[in-house]
Amino acid sequence: MATLQFDRHRRLRQNANLRAMVRETHLHVEDLIYPIFVVEEKGVKREVPSMPGIYQFSLDRLNEEMDEVVQLGIKSVIVFGVPAEKDEVGSQAYCEHGIVQQAIRYIKANYPEIVVIADTCLCEYTSHGHCGVVENEQVLNDPSLELLVKTAVSQAQAGADIIAPSNMMDGFVAAIRQGLDEAGFAHVPIMSYAIKYASAFYGPFRDAADSAPQFGDRKTYQMDPANRLEAFREAESDVREGADFLMVKPALAYLDIIRDIKNHFHLPLVAYNVSGEYSMVKAAAQNGWINEKDIVLEMLTSMKRAGADLIMTYFAKDVARWLNE
Repeated sequence: MATLQFDRHRRLRQNANLRAMVRETHLHVEDLIYPIFVVEEKGVKREVPSMPGIYQFSLDRLNEEMDEVVQLGIKSVIVFGVPAEKDEVGSQAYCEHGIVQQAIRYIKANYPEIVVIADTCLCEYTSHGHCGVVENEQVLNDPSLELLVKTAVSQAQAGADIIAPSNMMDGFVAAIRQGLDEAGFAHVPIMSYAIKYASAFYGPFRDAADSAPQFGDRKTYQMDPANRLEAFREAESDVREGADFLMVKPALAYLDIIRDIKNHFHLPLVAYNVSGEYSMVKAAAQNGWINEKDIVLEMLTSMKRAGADLIMTYFAKDVARWLNE
């Protein structure tokens, strides 16, 4: 043994303080974006059955959620709307008095320090549940852009700090950028869901937002999970069209894509820790099979380590509590 030569990596792991000194990746409350679901009813705080701990709120009770968000030090929220009525063209998405527009105005009036991000899509508002205009069971790209621009402008008029289009129509960033600029919102950034896979991990969200497609699926506009190079093409076009943030969705099964995008582009990068990832961990924790806190912190740290600057996550409140302990 006296002549055996090897490296002593364990010297830097001897105790918690030493490990903390050499830790390469850190998770902060400021990294977290918390999704909020608002409904057009009264007196509602309704738990989403497939997402324990996540609730739909009516406007008259939204203060309960927002007070907690502020108290925990979370700096930004993204708002998803669940309208009372839907139609073929998702008109409540761009209605001046739509539920998301009302929620944005409420939050900005009462919690002005919070950064409010508006999800810009049509699937929660259309009777067919697709993210655009449908004709003969086909989602039409260019007619959908016109409605998405109207939605983004109405959200900016309501006070949204960031527009986050999630629809995956071709040209959505260029169209929305032009629409915002022409409407006097050149200062409002676009957080593009640039790389959004047609994933099975979205199931619980469709319960929360009542947005399941009524026929077919979304594979003609969302990406094939088997594709890696396609992510570069999607990101390149969005950067060229004027995106200010790029997003990869989902996160956990796509850490390689997060690292690829981080290595090749210089915009702030967002990882969306989606509903299926959340629900699997919650279910396992409720059955006593895993340590929820340790699993969640390890999972979100892996997203930061892969290259994410920000993480959109339903765990945001839990993580904020743990980080503040």
